[in-house]
Amino acid sequence: MHRRRRTALLLTAAIAAAAPLLTACGSDSHPGAAAVVGGQRITVAQLENRVNEVRTAQRTAVANDAQYKQAVAQTGSLTRDTLHNMVLDRVLHRAAQDNGVTVTTKEIQQMRSGLEQQVGGSKALETAWLQQYGVAPKRLDDNLRLQLEAQKLAQTLDTDTSKPAFWNALSKASKELHVDLNPRYGSWDVQKSSRVDAKTPWVREVTTAASQGTA
Repeated sequence: MHRRRRTALLLTAAIAAAAPLLTACGSDSHPGAAAVVGGQRITVAQLENRVNEVRTAQRTAVANDAQYKQAVAQTGSLTRDTLHNMVLDRVLHRAAQDNGVTVTTKEIQQMRSGLEQQVGGSKALETAWLQQYGVAPKRLDDNLRLQLEAQKLAQTLDTDTSKPAFWNALSKASKELHVDLNPRYGSWDVQKSSRVDAKTPWVREVTTAASQGTA
């Protein structure tokens, strides 16, 4: 368990450290957009839909209003965390493409199967990801794809996700994509803005859990 947590923390730290690399000018030149990445808009409506997916799943997963209110209180930064992950999804995917990294459906299924065995089934895994990381059940496979892309990118670069080589790959990708963040959602510079507490719930205790499941 300690080994899993150490590796999870390294991967979390690496992705969180990518936040300064995603710093965007932010402007009103893209009305209706929460962010623009690679010329493609992440609209406010798309962001709100993602947040609503989580809220709906949270409501379904609990027995009463009091438990739902508690779940909402525990994920008060859900909108900003969700946008962070939507942007990072595209940046990491671009970095993976730049380095010839691909992830297959079979690999995602294998990772999911291993995790389900550890936690006691598909429903238990979906509930764990929802409660701990704010990932709606319908987005679980996408989340695991990101995990695999991060892991395989680090392997391709002959490094790990705590090292500069991995961060540099994300930096290069973010520059290529010209990330532009709507100021209403803050800044991606962790040294100068409220995004210093940005979380990456999709990147915890997954890589090593999967490797242990296949060991």
